[in-house]
Order: sequence, then C-alpha cells, then structure tokens
Amino acid sequence: MDRSTKSAHLARRVAFLTQHGKQDLVKTPLESALGCELVHTDAFDTDQLGTYTREIARPGSQLDAARRKAQIGMALTGAPIGIASEGSFGSDPFGGFMPWNTELLLWVDPAHDLEVTGFAHGPAQSLHRTVTDVDELMRFAQEAKFPGHHLVMRPDHEDHLDIVKNIHDEETLLRVFAQLQAQSVSGKVFVENDLRAFCNPTRQALIRKACDDLILKLQSTCPQCQSPGFWVQSRVAGLPCRACGQKTRLPIAEVWHCKSCQHEEQRTLSSEPWADPSRCDFCNP
Repeated sequence: MDRSTKSAHLARRVAFLTQHGKQDLVKTPLESALGCELVHTDAFDTDQLGTYTREIARPGSQLDAARRKAQIGMALTGAPIGIASEGSFGSDPFGGFMPWNTELLLWVDPAHDLEVTGFAHGPAQSLHRTVTDVDELMRFAQEAKFPGHHLVMRPDHEDHLDIVKNIHDEETLLRVFAQLQAQSVSGKVFVENDLRAFCNPTRQALIRKACDDLILKLQSTCPQCQSPGFWVQSRVAGLPCRACGQKTRLPIAEVWHCKSCQHEEQRTLSSEPWADPSRCDFCNP
C-alpha cells in the first residue's frame, strides 16, 4: 500500500455509534487530522451492551464492546469504517486507592482487516455513598463535583431497580432525594457520579486524549507496507545501573509492529545511558 492509497484509505466515511454525545468530542480532530467524514448515528440503544449503573452487565471485555459498537455503527450507516468509544472504571493500578478511568477508542476497517486502538488512562470522577439526610447529600455532591458532574440516585442500595439518572441541578437533586428517601425501606439513598460521557467532564477529557492517541497511531505508517497503525508493541528491558552495571528492568529499546504485514523493528531509546541505582534490583532490592 503506497502513501496515496493509505491516505485515500483513511479519508473515508467513518461510522460512530453513540447516544452520549461523544461525537462532539472527536469529530473535529479526527476529520481535521485524517480527512475522513464522521457519520454519527444513535439508532441503536448502546445501553443494551452494558451500563455503568449495573442494571445491564457488559458481556465480554472493553475491547469486545467497542468492536460490537463499531460493527453496529457500520451496519446502520453503510460506512466502510467504524469507530467506537468504550470506557472502564476501577481502582488505580499504582496503589489501588483512587478511582481510575481507562478510555479506549477503536478504529475498525474490515476491508483491510485492520483494527487500531487509542487509549487514555487517568483518575476518574467516580464517587458513591449512602446518605441519610440532606446535609450528607450536599457534602457528597460537593465532593462529586456536582453540578458540573451529574449524579445518579437509588433508594436503599446500589442495586435497587428504581434509579434516577442525569441529575444536574440542585432543585432536582433535593426533589429526587426526598422522593427516594420516602420510597426507601431503610430511609437511605444511594448516590453516585453519573459516568456516561455527556454527564462527566473528567471522562470527556480522557476520551479526547484517547482520540489524540488514535490519530497518532493512524498517522504512523509501516515502513514496509505503508499500512496505518505502525506502533510500539513491546519494550526491551536492560538499561544498565550507573552504580553496579547490572541490567535493570528499565527499557533500552522499543519493538514497533505492523498489524497488517507483521513487519517489526527494534528502535533504541534515546534516553540516559545509565539507570539510577534506586531503580536497580541489585543495588536497591
């Protein structure tokens, strides 16, 4: 695939299935960088593929869900390429103490058997609490960055079937709290951040970063076949310790890989020639 073919391959109609306003986050950067036309559709209820409020479990992995969305989007619009956004939430990978958000933006081109993924990771605005009075509720709302970040409430506990989403002003917050507390057997109300993209500006910022990552990967072409998505697949450890000279787990090179023709290159990192002894398992076990 030469460069002109590659450019034409990217500059095509691209389906994006979303109900939650994500098209407004990625349309301009994608179209400007790739010359494509983003075709938005909301003709399928993506909540059927899983909800953050747990009433519908997501089958499969984060990537599986994104792939399914892209396929449905292409089928609905007739576009030859599909993209999809899928987020996941959990604990941070460092100490496990803070809410963490991983955003994936997937590019699917069936004609060229190509999938390219953009990622972004960072702290999430994802809090939850059981409250019993208005003072507790308002303290939580402040911590949850309400009203900029919307809230969800249920009577009694986190899995109650009655749920009110997209609470984004104080009048509604107080009215719904009173309604659900009256309905509650225990007098308690479970409240949490609404994690859908249009309700959560912190998540929106990470989706934009995932889009930037996807664009970089699509613009990186294989030196052998010119296919998009030539990117780092792994890193080679072994940077020597400055004190003892033993190899550390810090990288000395990156392995770049093409998903289309399987071409690989090992590229030396232009970093410091030595590792700090604090990163050495021999000097600092």
